[in-house]
Amino acid sequence: MAAEARVSRWYFGGLASCGAACCTHPLDLLKVHLQTQQEVKLRMTGMALQVVRSDGILALYNGLSASLCRQMTYSLTRFAIYETVRDHVAKDSQGPLPFYKKVLLGSISGCIGGFVGTPADMVNVRMQNDMKLPPNQRRNYAHALDGLYRVAREEGLKKLFSGASMASSRGMLVTVGQLSCYDQAKQLVLSTGYLTDGVFTHFVASFIAASGDKPPPTQGGCATILCQPLDVLKTRLMNSKGEYQGVLHCAVETAKLGPLAFYKGLLPAGIRLMPHTVLTFVFLEQLRKHFGIKVLS
Repeated sequence: MAAEARVSRWYFGGLASCGAACCTHPLDLLKVHLQTQQEVKLRMTGMALQVVRSDGILALYNGLSASLCRQMTYSLTRFAIYETVRDHVAKDSQGPLPFYKKVLLGSISGCIGGFVGTPADMVNVRMQNDMKLPPNQRRNYAHALDGLYRVAREEGLKKLFSGASMASSRGMLVTVGQLSCYDQAKQLVLSTGYLTDGVFTHFVASFIAASGDKPPPTQGGCATILCQPLDVLKTRLMNSKGEYQGVLHCAVETAKLGPLAFYKGLLPAGIRLMPHTVLTFVFLEQLRKHFGIKVLS
């Protein structure tokens, strides 16, 4: 008798990422604040204290609507493409994909997801950074949709995709590290026969993916270091008011602040990475288990 299994619906990745974002948003906000400093004046703890003292504890959740909008574009797209194509190809080949195909699929999914999520990512960056600006320079977006509308109306549709090349490149690296490595780690853990397909297995596999966030040999969080310059340039381009003429000009201006300028916000980015990845996959597996599409395996 065939066993019953469940597969994800195409939008589960976006929902799971939203759940994780609600838990890790304060770290994302601090990362943006640190990355947009022209000079290194405050570290992570000092920045957190300054935000709380000046605007209250809830200020750590400024821009949450834009963060959720980003997850429902960027993460939903990359998860939907990756899981839909993976399940289709695996069904035809009667077995799991080899790791190199997972890496290729993760790269394509992340690139497309990064591009699709760029407008929401821009509004997310601006809303998070708004409180740091003088009152007369604040954009004061009411919520994510208001931000998207005002950018398109006031600065043009093209502006919504500022930093898209950096976002797409970063999306490729992160998606390979998260989705491809999680899939492979889960497959290896289950193949040992010691663990079943349960919460503990999902936690272990997601922890492995978060620890490396990139295929071997760059384990130990190296992808965070590799992605950080792209993330800094993306954030600066999205938060700019026309002072940069393009990616190269932004890179040159950032380099004038010293090589460490490309690694601003590295600590909160690194700290956020692991819980965000773990929570995303734990939430995803629970959604799949309770609400997924039933199939015979």
